[in-house]
Amino acid sequence: MKNNNNISGPSPVKPREIRSKIRTLIFALQIIVVAALLVLWLSSESIQKSKDLWVLFIYSFPSQFLIPIVPHEPVLLYFGKFYSPLTVALVDIAGTLLTEALNYSVFKFIIDTNFFQKMHHTKSAAKVVELFNKAPFVALLVAGLTPVPFYPFRFLVVMAHYPIWKYLLAVFLSRTPRFYVLALIGRAIKIPDYLIIVIFIILIVSVNGPILRRFLKKRQRNKTYAS
Repeated sequence: MKNNNNISGPSPVKPREIRSKIRTLIFALQIIVVAALLVLWLSSESIQKSKDLWVLFIYSFPSQFLIPIVPHEPVLLYFGKFYSPLTVALVDIAGTLLTEALNYSVFKFIIDTNFFQKMHHTKSAAKVVELFNKAPFVALLVAGLTPVPFYPFRFLVVMAHYPIWKYLLAVFLSRTPRFYVLALIGRAIKIPDYLIIVIFIILIVSVNGPILRRFLKKRQRNKTYAS
């Protein structure tokens, strides 16, 4: 008779592997949802011209997710013409807080990968984190209030293991008055739509132009080495 004890079934899935797969799935879903919102906004002229506050709320996601490719400020100037600055600021900060929570989650997933773990332990990264940890809340307040690019801080707070609730509190305290001022300017000046579109295009070029140039230069170098 055959010994059934030698027959081994499929090895059980470890809880750690399950958690890893769930995290990967959540990461992918977050990217897909925000990308879909961006495509929807860019492809729909009616949505772009809509004055409904839900459009302002939804636009917070593609315009502030990770390293955004579309600017955020012109939309505040636009909605400021139709609603009170306080209403615009509160609706926008609600979308912003949800977006920044997604940013924290996504960067937490990225930084746990082997590649970023190695980068995290370099001397330059350690110095940046050390400098940030000297006054993290103040640094976030300044970055949120001023035109300083905010996206590096999204990654930095995760590298520094800064608590998410403190991060979101700093975002709320710094971005809300900034959104209010932008909406107030839009309401007071009544900037024409065509001028807002011009501002929108200028900001897109200024933000994405350097990235595109570096990409083209790198591609050209690769072609030169290959030939």
